[in-house]
Amino acid sequence: MAIIKPNNNTLSSITALPAAIPTGKVLQVVQATKTDTFSTTSDSFVDVTGLTLNITPSSSSNKIFIICDVKLGVDAGVSSVKSRIKQTILASDTYPYIGDSAGSRIRSSFGTYVNETGFIAQDSSTVLLQPSTTSQITFTYQIREQASGTIFVNRAEGDDDNQNIARTASSLTAMEVSA
Repeated sequence: MAIIKPNNNTLSSITALPAAIPTGKVLQVVQATKTDTFSTTSDSFVDVTGLTLNITPSSSSNKIFIICDVKLGVDAGVSSVKSRIKQTILASDTYPYIGDSAGSRIRSSFGTYVNETGFIAQDSSTVLLQPSTTSQITFTYQIREQASGTIFVNRAEGDDDNQNIARTASSLTAMEVSA
């Protein structure tokens, strides 16, 4: 078998990929971690306290990779949870990753339907955004309830003294990726 020598170099002397191969690099990572609980009965989107972070891109051509890892519980009965990422740049809120408008349907980034008491659903979602700015960006995780119940973050519905009811942690992570 013949030994291949890229650019007439031995494999052990190669220290970098050729310039023609793009290699997006993670330039910074920012994370908000929430270990306490949150609840809401709002049928409008509300910010989940503790799941907000700030990141300032070093170049307007860079992208921001968002990772949501949020644990959601609901009270007894049927609940439909909608969530989204709010992006704030220079005091202007936008929602860069939501579904198209369709009649009276709620535009959200992520959604889950839970109908079991004591159950915790996991919103593990990712999205790659290109905000085209070098200004500070604030990302906030928001939720809303749609079926007249309560949404819980980091816990299931139930008595806090019940050892079978879990307490969890959630996080929102942003990574700047070079273009």
